[in-house]
Amino acid sequence: MSRKSGSLELLDMDPNHFGKDTYRSETKSLNLGKAQDSNTWGKSSPSKSYCSSSSTSTENVVSTLERKKAQTSTEPGTLNRPDDLPLLHGEKVTGQARDVTYLCPYQGPARGTLTVTNYKLYFRSADKDLSNIIDVPLGVVSRIEKVGGASSRGENAYGIEIFCKDMRNLRFAHKQENHSRRTVFEKLQMFAFPLSFKLKLFAFEYQEVFSENGWAVYEPIAELKRMGVNNDMWKITKFNENYNICDSYPAVWAIPAQATDEDIQVVCSFRSRGRLPVLSWIHPESQATITRCAQPLVGVSGKRCREDEHYIQLIMDANAQSHKMIIMDARPTANAIANKAKGGGYESEDAYQHAELVFLDIHNIHVMRESLRKLKELCYPNIDETKWLSGLESTYWLKHIKCILAGAVRIVDKVENHKTSVLVHCSDGWDRTAQLTALSMVMLDPYYRTIRGFEVLVEKEWLSFGHKFQQRVGHGDDHHSDADRSPVFLQFVDCVWQITQQFPNAFEFNEHFLITILDHLYSCRFGTFLFNSERERAIEKVKENTVSLWSYTNSNLDLHRNPLYWANIKQERVLVPVASIRHIKLWKAYYCRWNPSMRTQDPVYQRIRELLKLKEQLQHTAAEYRKEQQQRINSGNRGSHVSPT
Repeated sequence: MSRKSGSLELLDMDPNHFGKDTYRSETKSLNLGKAQDSNTWGKSSPSKSYCSSSSTSTENVVSTLERKKAQTSTEPGTLNRPDDLPLLHGEKVTGQARDVTYLCPYQGPARGTLTVTNYKLYFRSADKDLSNIIDVPLGVVSRIEKVGGASSRGENAYGIEIFCKDMRNLRFAHKQENHSRRTVFEKLQMFAFPLSFKLKLFAFEYQEVFSENGWAVYEPIAELKRMGVNNDMWKITKFNENYNICDSYPAVWAIPAQATDEDIQVVCSFRSRGRLPVLSWIHPESQATITRCAQPLVGVSGKRCREDEHYIQLIMDANAQSHKMIIMDARPTANAIANKAKGGGYESEDAYQHAELVFLDIHNIHVMRESLRKLKELCYPNIDETKWLSGLESTYWLKHIKCILAGAVRIVDKVENHKTSVLVHCSDGWDRTAQLTALSMVMLDPYYRTIRGFEVLVEKEWLSFGHKFQQRVGHGDDHHSDADRSPVFLQFVDCVWQITQQFPNAFEFNEHFLITILDHLYSCRFGTFLFNSERERAIEKVKENTVSLWSYTNSNLDLHRNPLYWANIKQERVLVPVASIRHIKLWKAYYCRWNPSMRTQDPVYQRIRELLKLKEQLQHTAAEYRKEQQQRINSGNRGSHVSPT
C-alpha cells in the first residue's frame, strides 16, 4: 500500500464518490433517541455522552481525497481492512487497539479498530454498512480523560473521552478484559501533548514537498513597497533586525520618515511590551494610515512622554489630508481605566493634541473563551430546537462578533471617508488590535480578498506582529485550563466569513479555505501557526524545518476558489458590511458541522468544481466575442478611410 498522501486535486475525484462515502452518514435516518440510550457510559458515569459524527461536508471531503490518493496503488476493496490507513510523510503508527467501540451521539455505537499515530487518531468501524471513519489530528485535542474504573459495570461504561478544540468531543469504549485502554490513553497523551513529554511537534517530522513554497508568500519589504513605502513621509527600517528593541515585533517595520533611532527607543520604553506605533496600511490616494501599537504606560499618576507625543504627531503629519487623528482603543472604557492601576492606561486628549480617543467596547480574552465554551455546549452534541435562539443569544458570541466588525467598520469610515489616520491598540496590541487592523485592511484593500493576499495578511498582521498563537491555542501542551487560551484568531476568521456572506462576489477564496486555515491552526501539521512571535520561529528555524500551510493551499487552489468571485476594476474597492445583529449569522458550517442535522447535505465541492469550469468557459466565450467585436470595429474603420473611386 502506498503510504503517501500528498497535494490533492478535486478535479481528479470521481463525482459519484461523494455520495458513496462522504455523505453516507447524512443520508441515513437518524434515530437520536436510540443512539443516546446506547451511548451512555453506564451508572458509573453521570456525564452526558459527547461524540462526533463521522464526516462533514467540509473536513471529510478533503480527508476522503487524501485517503483516496494514499490508496491509489491498492487493490479495490482493501480499504475495508482495519489495518489500512493513510499516512503522511513522517507519520508512523504508535499504537492500535481492536474491538473498540466509538460512541456516536447520532448513529449509535460502532465497533472497530482505533489507531494512534504521531499525528492523528484514526478509527474505522468493522461494520461495512456504517462506514464510520474518524480521522482527527491530535493537535485539536484539548484534554483526554479516562471514564469508568475496574468496578464499572454495564455496556460501554469503561473507556476514554477526548475533548477537542474544534467544537466536538469523542468517546471510545474499551473492553476491560482486553487491557487496551491504558496503552491508547498513554499514546494519546504523548502525541497530543508532545511538548509536555519533551517531544517535537509533528510539523517538524512532516516533510512533504508541494509544488508551491508557502514560505515565499510573504516578504515584508515587498509588501510595504506594494503599498508605496518608502516615500516622503514613511520609511522602512530594520532597526529591530535582531529583535532586541521589541522581541514580539517583526524585524522589518515602516515608521515615520522623521523618526530617529533615539526617538524609537524612548517610545518603546513608554509602550507596553515595547510595542510602539508602526504602520499596518496606507491609503493609496489620501495617504491616511492605519498604525498599531500597545497601550501607553501612563499609570495612575498620568505619566507623559514627550517623545511618544511627538512620535504620534509625526504619524498625524504624514497625512496632509487631515489635521487630526483617531486613536481607537479596542477595550471597554472600564477595562482601560482599570489598566491604569497596573501601570498601563490610555492616551490623554490633553497630552496628545488633535487626537480623538474612541473606546470600541470589545471584551478581553477571558470573556471570549467563556463565550465559545457556551457556544460549544449549545451546538454539540445535540441541539434543543425549542431553545435554539435564546440559547444562542445567551452565549453572546454573535454580539462579540458584531462588536469586532463594528469596530473595524468605524476604522474604515475614518480612513476612507474622512481621510483621517487611525492608531489602533488594546492592552498589549497582539489580540484585539490584530483583529481590527486585519479586518479593516480586508475591507479597504481588494488585494487582501484574494487567496494569496489573505495569506499575506495573516502572515503580516497576525504572525509577524506577534499574536501569541502558542499560548492562545495551546499547541502540543496539556494545560487545557490555561487562562491564556482564547479564540481570538477564530473570531477574526468568523468576521471575515460574515463579510463574505454580505459580499459573495468580492472574495477569491471560499468558505472551505477559511475552514482549512482553522483546522490547521490546531493540527500542528504545518509550521505556519507555531510559536508566539517571528523571533521564536526564527530561533526554532521553522521555515527551514517545517512545511508552510500556504504550500498546501496554493498547491490545491481549485479546492479553495470561490466560483462567484468577480475580479474587475469596476468592482467596489471598499467593502462596508452592515455590522448589525440583524445581519450577523452563526457560521453553522463551522460550529455545527459535526451534527448531521445541521450541515449541508449537498455535495457542495462537486458543485463548486462545476461552477469553476462553467465560469472558465464563459470567460473564454466572452473573450472570443470581444475579440470578434474589436475585429469588426477595426475592419469598419479601415473601410471608412478608403477613398471613393
